[in-house]
Amino acid sequence: MSLRAVVVLDYQNVHLTAHDVFDHAGDKHDALIHPMLFAQTVARIRNQRQREGHPLAHLTGVHVFRGLPHTDYDWEQSRRCSAQAEEWRRAGAHVTLRDLKYRFQRQSDGSPATDVKGHKIPTSPGREKGIDVLVALTCIRQALRENVDLVILASRDTDLVPVLDTLLDMRAEDSRVAKVETTSWFNRKAAEEGNYAGGHLRTSDGRRVWNTNLDRAAFEASRDRRDYE
Repeated sequence: MSLRAVVVLDYQNVHLTAHDVFDHAGDKHDALIHPMLFAQTVARIRNQRQREGHPLAHLTGVHVFRGLPHTDYDWEQSRRCSAQAEEWRRAGAHVTLRDLKYRFQRQSDGSPATDVKGHKIPTSPGREKGIDVLVALTCIRQALRENVDLVILASRDTDLVPVLDTLLDMRAEDSRVAKVETTSWFNRKAAEEGNYAGGHLRTSDGRRVWNTNLDRAAFEASRDRRDYE
């Protein structure tokens, strides 16, 4: 028997954590992750670590959520982000892009300041808003599907701890609800490399959830090496 598994990615969290864990001093662009390669790597490593008699995971879906820069404020990054999303969709991932939110300069009367093109002027880079909610809702929706046996959450955002708690509660009440697991980067050589070691989400009450640790070899296998320039 195998478990029909879906992987749900909080993309920016997975990408930036990979940078901190394996290449803190390097260019963040070099730590880009390809969602399909990542999910396939997670399933492979998870299955390798299962004890005999425990069901293996068969990857059936990959859901990715990421912020999208506005073309008026970061045209180049918006173009690259959209091109990456299209590549990942062609590879089989379900990709959702959500517009970044910005704070803007104000004039003395409180109205937005604008540049020569009439565009409002951001005071800082855009920030993701609502991605964690979309990830949480997708985890729950997938867990309730009849053709899903396992949901694997890829994120270290502690705002998502409640979704772990909720899915465990739901499964305790109804065995038809899919199991939930997590996956995270972990670098055993972090201290000597000057990187961050990593770690994984934990439930609020100490209940155990299987986590698949991903090492440097997994990171290299998951990288998106395509040139989007």
